Amino acid sequence: MSASTIGILGIVALFALLILRIPVAFAMFVVGFAGIAVLNGMNSAWSLLASEAFTLGSSPELVVIPLFILMGNVASATGMSRQLYDAAYALIGHIRGGLASATVIGCGGFAALSGSSVASALTMGKVALGQMDRFNYDTRLSTGVVAAGGTLGILIPPSTGFVIYAILTEQSIGRLFLAGVLPGLLLLTLFILAVTVLCWLRPEFGPAGPATTTAEKLRALGGAGPIVGVILLTIGGIYTGFFSPVEAAAVGAGVVILIGAANRKLTLPVLWTSARDAVVTTATVMLILIAAHMINPFMALSHIPDAVGSFLTGLGLSVTGTLIVILLVYLVLGCFLEGFAMLVLTLPIFFPIIQQLGIDPIWFGVLVVLTLEMGLISPPVGINVFIVKSVAPGVELGRIFRGVLPFWLMMIVCVGLLIAFPQIALFLPETMIN
Repeated sequence: MSASTIGILGIVALFALLILRIPVAFAMFVVGFAGIAVLNGMNSAWSLLASEAFTLGSSPELVVIPLFILMGNVASATGMSRQLYDAAYALIGHIRGGLASATVIGCGGFAALSGSSVASALTMGKVALGQMDRFNYDTRLSTGVVAAGGTLGILIPPSTGFVIYAILTEQSIGRLFLAGVLPGLLLLTLFILAVTVLCWLRPEFGPAGPATTTAEKLRALGGAGPIVGVILLTIGGIYTGFFSPVEAAAVGAGVVILIGAANRKLTLPVLWTSARDAVVTTATVMLILIAAHMINPFMALSHIPDAVGSFLTGLGLSVTGTLIVILLVYLVLGCFLEGFAMLVLTLPIFFPIIQQLGIDPIWFGVLVVLTLEMGLISPPVGINVFIVKSVAPGVELGRIFRGVLPFWLMMIVCVGLLIAFPQIALFLPETMIN
């Protein structure tokens, strides 16, 4: 049996295990270990398992994951995410669809604290859905905007998706974080545009909220000031070269804890719960990364990446055409697989092709992560849709999926703009101070 055939059988076995709901990390462990044992011997498989686990476990770059997750957990537990929403609500809540637009801004701000799409959707769903129901927003718009706004968590730094991409492709975490800033703001703007157009075409979708006085606006902005300062401190520190990503994560987490303690909202039990959740999430990510470093050598030994590269080259497409085909594969897989699983399974196949074509790996990383976002609101998996469903159990699932459609289309527009104008993603990384 040829190495390629063994590789194909391994991929089939991996998908079978995922369909049986075996956790992604364990499925990749089994397939990667067994594949290496068959192709290169049992001793090689055991040796690789021991060395990769130790190497990844001692990698200082990965410290950013628990620190940024802790920062987001503390911000959520102490009500800082609510302050971001309240500030946006005070500024634009009085216009038609303003509550929905404020939700998008709140999601974007919380994404810059947590780096988690699921956490953003869950937190902002609890904060915003009740308000929009109060003002008789159409449930398609209210639930759709929360599900879609939550996806900003995987793009706006600090993004766990960027960290995993950086580790798997040996790219700079700091450059990837900066590369996500302008595309994240662009997508946030497109989401607000979608809300505005929807409410202009269908005024009953998003009625105007109550007007706020200048004093109320200033008070709300003052409440959000500290957390906005933390966001600017961490991202600005990375851009100017004052902080490394690890140092920025430590400073951000420390400042958020100090703000929570100063406001007397952060108690020891709350800090303990936030830290414990950060550890659990980090352990999950670490397992996936270690499993990825088991299955990647198996893919290389089976020559699957070479075969896929030869196939795409044989199609005679341009560089842009090949890139679009790869992104379409991600788009389809996103309808069935969780985002991290997709990154781990596909990067060993597609990244060598990207390198051969001379495509900037940072730009490609942004495009891939943005495409992964689309999977978070695409049927039948659509994790963020199910998260919103858990917060709004009275709304039919199909109604939420219809509500996210305009925002899904805006994500397509964003991908198109990034392909046409790569500098949207590359400007900040290319001008950062090293």
